[in-house]
Amino acid sequence: MKAPQTDAYSLILEAIDMGIYKPGDRLVESDLAERFGVSRTPIREALQRLETQSLLTRDGRSLIVSSLDHNQLAELYVVRAELEGLAASLAARHATEEEVRVLRDMVEKDRGLLGNPSGLARANRRFHKQIHLASHNRFLVQQLDLVHRSMALMATTSLAAVGRDEDALKEHDAIVSAIEARDSDAASAALRAHISKAFVTRLKLDSGEVVSSV
Repeated sequence: MKAPQTDAYSLILEAIDMGIYKPGDRLVESDLAERFGVSRTPIREALQRLETQSLLTRDGRSLIVSSLDHNQLAELYVVRAELEGLAASLAARHATEEEVRVLRDMVEKDRGLLGNPSGLARANRRFHKQIHLASHNRFLVQQLDLVHRSMALMATTSLAAVGRDEDALKEHDAIVSAIEARDSDAASAALRAHISKAFVTRLKLDSGEVVSSV
């Protein structure tokens, strides 16, 4: 069964996010149309949109998946830490009891994904997205969507580092505990610390200092 034509953008973005297409890979319109079962027109429009968002870049006449250099990576993590910290702070103040329960359930369920970096990476995105939504600030959610779109340009997840998965879940637990306590300062600090540790792990992975489990 063919996917809806309007899904071309999200299908390509998800493929980049999941590492099917990695930084430097060339994206060919006809290949994408065949892979996703959509016509070339929405594929062409999706590629143009992704290029406008700097997720794809020109290499002659070809479009390739963009990559982040060290400075861009550092800049991205700085912005992410600030915005995510704000989201956690607002979630501690404005999240409904049901939203807090969902966050707690996510942490408990994700323990079953230890040792599964790709599965945990998907769960991690859902967890952070839930915090964004729990902030009840649509403009903040929009900005965080842009940040997380750029995160898709990382070739591997920091959760692939040996031992990082367990530490990350402990950090998630601390974030949720602060939100449950309605402590906005503690929630912000916990999430900022979580992003900082993820960044350190990312730098160590890129330098070869720590070993990937995949």
